[in-house]
Amino acid sequence: MVATALTAPSAERLRAVDEFLAEAWADQAAHDARLRDLAVRVRFDRGVAHLTGEVADAAQLRLVRELVGRLAGVFGVWGRVRVAGREPVVVDLGCGGTKQYPQNLGLDIYPAPGVDAVADLSGSLPLADDSVDVLFAVHILEHLIDFLPLVDECHRVLRPGGVLHVMSPWWGHVNAVADPTHVRLLDVQTVKGICLQRPPGTPRWHPLHVGCDGASIFADLTPLGADDPAPEPPHLARFFS
Repeated sequence: MVATALTAPSAERLRAVDEFLAEAWADQAAHDARLRDLAVRVRFDRGVAHLTGEVADAAQLRLVRELVGRLAGVFGVWGRVRVAGREPVVVDLGCGGTKQYPQNLGLDIYPAPGVDAVADLSGSLPLADDSVDVLFAVHILEHLIDFLPLVDECHRVLRPGGVLHVMSPWWGHVNAVADPTHVRLLDVQTVKGICLQRPPGTPRWHPLHVGCDGASIFADLTPLGADDPAPEPPHLARFFS
Protein backbone atom coordinates (compact mmCIF):
# COMPACT_ATOMS: atom_id res chain seq x y z
CA MET A 1 0.00 0.00 0.00
CA VAL A 2 1.07 3.61 -0.52
CA ALA A 3 2.64 5.07 2.61
CA THR A 4 0.89 8.13 4.10
CA ALA A 5 3.17 8.79 7.07
CA LEU A 6 4.02 12.47 7.54
CA THR A 7 7.06 11.83 9.70
CA ALA A 8 9.80 9.26 9.44
CA PRO A 9 9.81 6.45 11.99
CA SER A 10 12.23 6.80 14.87
CA ALA A 11 15.44 4.78 15.02
CA GLU A 12 13.96 2.84 17.95
CA ARG A 13 10.85 1.91 15.97
CA LEU A 14 12.93 0.90 12.96
CA ARG A 15 15.01 -1.42 15.15
CA ALA A 16 11.81 -2.97 16.49
CA VAL A 17 10.44 -3.38 12.96
CA ASP A 18 13.67 -5.10 11.89
CA GLU A 19 13.37 -7.50 14.84
CA PHE A 20 9.77 -8.26 13.89
CA LEU A 21 10.71 -8.84 10.24
CA ALA A 22 13.58 -11.15 11.18
CA GLU A 23 11.27 -13.25 13.36
CA ALA A 24 8.53 -13.30 10.71
CA TRP A 25 10.96 -14.40 8.00
CA ALA A 26 12.54 -17.09 10.19
CA ASP A 27 9.07 -18.48 10.90
CA GLN A 28 8.12 -18.43 7.22
CA ALA A 29 11.38 -20.07 6.14
CA ALA A 30 10.90 -22.82 8.71
CA HIS A 31 7.40 -23.67 7.50
CA ASP A 32 7.75 -23.23 3.73
CA ALA A 33 9.29 -26.31 2.15
CA ARG A 34 10.41 -24.26 -0.87
CA LEU A 35 12.74 -22.24 1.34
CA ARG A 36 14.26 -24.82 3.69
CA ASP A 37 17.20 -25.87 1.52
CA LEU A 38 18.02 -22.47 0.03
CA ALA A 39 21.37 -20.97 1.01
CA VAL A 40 20.06 -17.41 1.07
CA ARG A 41 20.59 -15.20 4.09
CA VAL A 42 18.14 -12.37 4.79
CA ARG A 43 19.10 -9.38 6.95
CA PHE A 44 16.78 -6.47 7.68
CA ASP A 45 18.13 -2.93 8.05
CA ARG A 46 15.65 -0.09 8.61
CA GLY A 47 12.95 -1.99 6.76
CA VAL A 48 15.13 -2.96 3.80
CA ALA A 49 15.74 -6.69 3.31
CA HIS A 50 19.29 -7.54 2.23
CA LEU A 51 19.71 -10.91 0.48
CA THR A 52 23.06 -12.68 0.20
CA GLY A 53 24.15 -16.23 -0.51
CA GLU A 54 23.50 -18.52 -3.47
CA VAL A 55 20.61 -20.16 -5.34
CA ALA A 56 20.54 -22.82 -8.02
CA ASP A 57 18.62 -20.77 -10.56
CA ALA A 58 16.95 -17.42 -11.15
CA ALA A 59 13.50 -18.80 -10.31
CA GLN A 60 14.59 -19.50 -6.73
CA LEU A 61 15.88 -15.94 -6.36
CA ARG A 62 12.60 -14.55 -7.69
CA LEU A 63 10.70 -16.69 -5.17
CA VAL A 64 12.73 -15.44 -2.21
CA ARG A 65 12.42 -11.82 -3.37
CA GLU A 66 8.66 -12.14 -3.75
CA LEU A 67 8.08 -13.81 -0.39
CA VAL A 68 10.31 -11.39 1.52
CA GLY A 69 8.62 -8.47 -0.21
CA ARG A 70 5.19 -9.60 1.00
CA LEU A 71 6.12 -9.08 4.65
CA ALA A 72 4.39 -6.03 6.11
CA GLY A 73 6.98 -3.36 6.87
CA VAL A 74 9.44 -4.17 4.08
CA PHE A 75 10.29 -1.08 2.01
CA GLY A 76 12.68 -2.74 -0.45
CA VAL A 77 14.44 -6.02 -1.18
CA TRP A 78 18.10 -5.47 -2.01
CA GLY A 79 20.55 -8.23 -2.74
CA ARG A 80 23.78 -9.63 -3.99
CA VAL A 81 23.11 -13.34 -4.58
CA ARG A 82 25.07 -15.87 -6.66
CA VAL A 83 22.97 -17.76 -9.19
CA ALA A 84 24.21 -21.22 -10.22
CA GLY A 85 27.68 -20.35 -8.92
CA ARG A 86 27.97 -17.09 -10.90
CA GLU A 87 28.78 -13.93 -9.03
CA PRO A 88 26.29 -11.19 -9.94
CA VAL A 89 27.45 -8.03 -11.70
CA VAL A 90 26.33 -5.30 -9.31
CA VAL A 91 26.90 -1.59 -9.98
CA ASP A 92 26.57 1.34 -7.58
CA LEU A 93 25.66 4.52 -9.48
CA GLY A 94 26.99 7.73 -7.94
CA CYS A 95 28.50 5.79 -5.08
CA GLY A 96 31.00 8.40 -3.86
CA GLY A 97 32.99 6.71 -1.14
CA THR A 98 30.18 4.38 -0.06
CA LYS A 99 29.01 1.24 -1.84
CA GLN A 100 25.97 -0.78 -0.81
CA TYR A 101 28.15 -3.93 -0.94
CA PRO A 102 31.98 -3.68 -0.95
CA GLN A 103 32.33 -5.94 -4.02
CA ASN A 104 30.14 -3.72 -6.20
CA LEU A 105 31.48 -1.77 -9.16
CA GLY A 106 31.28 1.91 -8.27
CA LEU A 107 30.57 4.68 -10.80
CA ASP A 108 30.71 8.37 -9.97
CA ILE A 109 31.41 11.66 -11.73
CA TYR A 110 34.21 12.40 -9.25
CA PRO A 111 37.17 10.17 -8.32
CA ALA A 112 37.01 8.89 -4.74
CA PRO A 113 37.94 5.81 -2.74
CA GLY A 114 35.57 3.11 -3.89
CA VAL A 115 34.95 4.68 -7.32
CA ASP A 116 36.06 2.14 -9.92
CA ALA A 117 35.17 4.20 -12.99
CA VAL A 118 34.48 7.91 -13.49
CA ALA A 119 31.28 8.51 -15.43
CA ASP A 120 28.77 11.33 -15.92
CA LEU A 121 25.44 9.77 -14.96
CA SER A 122 23.53 12.34 -17.00
CA GLY A 123 25.03 10.77 -20.16
CA SER A 124 25.55 7.24 -21.41
CA LEU A 125 26.69 4.64 -18.90
CA PRO A 126 30.02 2.98 -19.80
CA LEU A 127 28.40 -0.45 -19.62
CA ALA A 128 27.41 -2.94 -22.33
CA ASP A 129 23.83 -3.87 -23.14
CA ASP A 130 22.38 -6.64 -20.95
CA SER A 131 25.55 -6.84 -18.85
CA VAL A 132 24.44 -6.00 -15.28
CA ASP A 133 22.38 -7.99 -12.77
CA VAL A 134 21.74 -5.28 -10.17
CA LEU A 135 21.97 -1.49 -10.23
CA PHE A 136 21.84 0.73 -7.15
CA ALA A 137 20.69 4.34 -7.56
CA VAL A 138 20.78 5.42 -3.92
CA HIS A 139 20.32 9.18 -3.39
CA ILE A 140 21.03 9.87 -7.07
CA LEU A 141 17.84 10.72 -8.99
CA GLU A 142 17.08 13.79 -6.89
CA HIS A 143 20.37 15.35 -8.08
CA LEU A 144 19.47 15.17 -11.79
CA ILE A 145 17.24 17.75 -13.47
CA ASP A 146 16.11 15.05 -15.92
CA PHE A 147 16.67 11.57 -14.52
CA LEU A 148 14.69 9.69 -17.19
CA PRO A 149 17.72 9.33 -19.52
CA LEU A 150 19.58 7.60 -16.65
CA VAL A 151 16.58 5.36 -15.96
CA ASP A 152 16.51 4.46 -19.67
CA GLU A 153 20.23 3.68 -19.58
CA CYS A 154 19.63 1.42 -16.59
CA HIS A 155 17.03 -0.43 -18.63
CA ARG A 156 19.55 -0.88 -21.46
CA VAL A 157 22.36 -2.31 -19.35
CA LEU A 158 20.28 -4.60 -17.10
CA ARG A 159 19.97 -8.25 -18.03
CA PRO A 160 16.45 -9.71 -18.30
CA GLY A 161 15.35 -10.29 -14.73
CA GLY A 162 17.83 -7.71 -13.43
CA VAL A 163 16.84 -5.17 -10.78
CA LEU A 164 17.24 -1.42 -10.37
CA HIS A 165 17.14 -0.36 -6.70
CA VAL A 166 16.12 3.27 -6.17
CA MET A 167 16.21 5.21 -2.92
CA SER A 168 15.57 8.97 -2.78
CA PRO A 169 14.25 11.52 -0.29
CA TRP A 170 10.47 11.72 -0.10
CA TRP A 171 9.17 15.13 -1.20
CA GLY A 172 7.31 15.65 2.10
CA HIS A 173 10.39 15.28 4.31
CA VAL A 174 12.78 18.10 5.12
CA ASN A 175 15.71 16.08 3.72
CA ALA A 176 14.28 16.55 0.23
CA VAL A 177 14.78 20.32 0.35
CA ALA A 178 17.56 20.71 2.92
CA ASP A 179 20.28 19.79 0.41
CA PRO A 180 20.71 22.61 -2.14
CA THR A 181 22.06 20.14 -4.69
CA HIS A 182 18.67 18.39 -4.83
CA VAL A 183 16.85 19.55 -7.95
CA ARG A 184 13.97 17.03 -8.10
CA LEU A 185 11.29 15.97 -5.61
CA LEU A 186 10.11 12.35 -5.71
CA ASP A 187 7.13 10.37 -4.46
CA VAL A 188 5.80 6.84 -4.82
CA GLN A 189 3.60 8.25 -7.59
CA THR A 190 6.78 9.32 -9.44
CA VAL A 191 7.64 5.62 -9.66
CA LYS A 192 4.13 4.97 -10.96
CA GLY A 193 4.84 7.48 -13.71
CA ILE A 194 8.10 5.77 -14.62
CA CYS A 195 6.38 2.40 -14.87
CA LEU A 196 3.01 3.31 -16.37
CA GLN A 197 2.99 6.78 -17.93
CA ARG A 198 5.90 6.83 -20.38
CA PRO A 199 5.17 7.30 -24.11
CA PRO A 200 4.88 4.24 -26.35
CA GLY A 201 8.25 2.95 -27.51
CA THR A 202 10.15 4.02 -24.37
CA PRO A 203 11.65 1.45 -21.98
CA ARG A 204 9.08 -0.30 -19.78
CA TRP A 205 9.45 -1.35 -16.14
CA HIS A 206 7.73 -3.77 -13.78
CA PRO A 207 7.63 -2.59 -10.13
CA LEU A 208 8.73 -5.44 -7.88
CA HIS A 209 8.43 -3.36 -4.74
CA VAL A 210 7.69 0.31 -4.01
CA GLY A 211 7.37 1.98 -0.62
CA CYS A 212 7.86 5.08 1.52
CA ASP A 213 8.90 5.29 5.16
CA GLY A 214 8.04 8.96 5.62
CA ALA A 215 11.60 10.09 4.86
CA SER A 216 12.62 8.15 1.74
CA ILE A 217 10.96 6.45 -1.19
CA PHE A 218 12.13 3.02 -2.30
CA ALA A 219 11.60 1.23 -5.60
CA ASP A 220 12.80 -2.13 -6.93
CA LEU A 221 12.22 -2.21 -10.69
CA THR A 222 12.90 -4.91 -13.27
CA PRO A 223 13.01 -4.21 -17.02
CA LEU A 224 10.25 -5.38 -19.32
CA GLY A 225 10.83 -6.36 -22.92
CA ALA A 226 8.79 -4.85 -25.74
CA ASP A 227 6.50 -7.89 -25.88
CA ASP A 228 6.27 -8.61 -22.15
CA PRO A 229 2.81 -8.21 -20.59
CA ALA A 230 2.06 -5.19 -18.44
CA PRO A 231 1.84 -5.61 -14.66
CA GLU A 232 -1.54 -6.85 -13.45
CA PRO A 233 -3.83 -4.35 -11.64
CA PRO A 234 -3.88 -6.40 -8.36
CA HIS A 235 -0.07 -6.22 -8.26
CA LEU A 236 -0.01 -2.48 -8.94
CA ALA A 237 -2.66 -1.89 -6.26
CA ARG A 238 -0.12 -2.93 -3.61
CA PHE A 239 1.90 0.23 -4.32
CA PHE A 240 -0.07 2.86 -6.25
CA SER A 241 -3.31 4.72 -5.76
